[in-house]
Amino acid sequence: MTYNFDPDKWYDNELYFIQSKLKTGKITPDDYDEAVEILDKKLEQMWERLDGTYQINSDT
Repeated sequence: MTYNFDPDKWYDNELYFIQSKLKTGKITPDDYDEAVEILDKKLEQMWERLDGTYQINSDT
């Protein structure tokens, strides 16, 4: 099975959504800064979970 999730593409899409909300006045600049900070943390956590090598146990 192939897992084709691209964290960077996900981040770009989420950031675009947050920027759109700022441009349309749905959030304040302070809300924008907070949302981007949360998004950055989510991306970092995602990379930590995804960063690794798949290994098959040789005992099987």
